[in-house]
Amino acid sequence: MLYEKLKELSAADFKRYCGVKRRTFDKMCEIVADKSDGQRLVAGRPSKLVVEDQVLLTLEYLREYRTMFHIATSWGLSESTVSRIITRVEDILSRAREFRLPVKRRENLPPDIEVIVVDVAETAIERPKKNNAAIIRERKSGTP
Repeated sequence: MLYEKLKELSAADFKRYCGVKRRTFDKMCEIVADKSDGQRLVAGRPSKLVVEDQVLLTLEYLREYRTMFHIATSWGLSESTVSRIITRVEDILSRAREFRLPVKRRENLPPDIEVIVVDVAETAIERPKKNNAAIIRERKSGTP
């Protein structure tokens, strides 16, 4: 879909749009296609998007910091499908070790801390008791 339009862009404009050079993008698509072919033999419905569009969608998420809802709306997909595509493509590209994807860092913790322990002791919450004495009802005969 979108990749067909981007093919016509110059190299500089392509890099402006995607954030990577065309050679790098083609290599990414090649790696994702090789892994996807092996996974597709198992089962499941084929994706609506071609591999190039899946990589574009992932790069859009990583580069523009858009929410999955906005990406899903602009691509005409469901939010869960976008999440699944992004997760799968990120996993494939990070395992390939040929690219440096942005690292999802935890909060600013010192590097020497490995475990954080949080005390989550339960405490009782006082709540009012429900009983009939708290509710004053008027008799039907008492109302005019």
